[in-house]
Amino acid sequence: MLEKPEVRSEHNPFTNAQNQLDEAASYLKLDPAIHQLLRWPLRELHITMPVKMDNGTTRIFHGFRVQYNDACGPCKGGIRFHPDETIDTVRALAAWMTWKTAVMNLPLGGGKGGVICNPKKMSAGELERLSRAYIRQAGSFVGPEKDVPAPDVYTNPQIMAWMADEYSILQGRNVFGIMTGKPVALGGSAGRNDATARGGIFCVREAARVNGIELHGAAAAIQGYGNSGSYAHKLAAEILGMKIVAVSDSKGTVFKPDGFLYEDLMAHKKRTGSVTGFPGAEQISDEALFELDVTVIFPAALEGVINRNNAPHIKAKIIAELANGPATPEADLILRNNGSYVIPDLLCNAGGVTVSYFEMVQNSYVYYWDEEKIHHRLEKKMTAAFHQVHRTAGQHDVHNRMAAYIVAIERVAEAMRLRGWV
Repeated sequence: MLEKPEVRSEHNPFTNAQNQLDEAASYLKLDPAIHQLLRWPLRELHITMPVKMDNGTTRIFHGFRVQYNDACGPCKGGIRFHPDETIDTVRALAAWMTWKTAVMNLPLGGGKGGVICNPKKMSAGELERLSRAYIRQAGSFVGPEKDVPAPDVYTNPQIMAWMADEYSILQGRNVFGIMTGKPVALGGSAGRNDATARGGIFCVREAARVNGIELHGAAAAIQGYGNSGSYAHKLAAEILGMKIVAVSDSKGTVFKPDGFLYEDLMAHKKRTGSVTGFPGAEQISDEALFELDVTVIFPAALEGVINRNNAPHIKAKIIAELANGPATPEADLILRNNGSYVIPDLLCNAGGVTVSYFEMVQNSYVYYWDEEKIHHRLEKKMTAAFHQVHRTAGQHDVHNRMAAYIVAIERVAEAMRLRGWV
């Protein structure tokens, strides 16, 4: 059975990424050579992997690794296991990782990887064999000083551990620094599990401060209840005092006006496999979540969920993008005109790559920080990046995503000029 790669023709995320770059380039009056170089990945790898399945058959999987730009340092970016993965999605995500590391002022570039598969229909043994097969094919393309992968959609610390082990076998020595997001026992960092959500929560706090919005007791909705979405629930309540009134996952959306307790909802999801069917909650449509009268919406799933069709109906004061590319360019303009304050993905979900960078640093000198130090350093980096983007938006009179692009592209372009690439 073949898992064939396909190309999306509608809402192509890489086209969106290029359009966003083009718009930023016009604001910056970017050198044409720099502009053209930044529109495309420097390198990309397409791989085909035979994997033995539990029933004795061999299935052929397809995967990718894209190294978009490494002017500022080694590429950094996750590996996704998803049935709808495409090369254009991976290209877009690698581009956004380039801008994300630059927005955070990290000495890294941007990369991304993906495998076309449905991990929900695979056993642990099949996932391990697939993970190892990916590294056997891509191992020469990555490395601690070239390109360091991490978990992403439907991958996790265990998958990173298998990949790091396979890479170490190929090298004949322990090279745990090849991956970040690993288990702590194999050189992972404290504070990594909730880093994406925690960074986003720090951004929401700062956005509320600059806009005079009261968060304590205010309502929020979370679209996507995976790792970042569920931790956003926990931390929004703990740090910001918010109540989460609506939550969705791949099986549906539930609404409870007086709010869900994190512990109760997580226990229900672990028991049933979904947030749907939570006692006392109303089942609503996925589309209705975005139209709720809440203070904050956390898009925490896949790209393109906020678009020109639903953006006019969004009432939330703050959109905190924990997912990559959840809003289309058309939606950005509509949201700004309607007064919603968007914290773009390049900034809002950059807590993950920031703590991944901390993990790289700790791996390099084999000394590890405690969780308190990780949280403090993450807060400092996120707060500084937020205010840089907020100031840039005001200086150029643009929406926040464009401001983030301007900050990032200026930094990458300067590195390219200094290196003599253009």
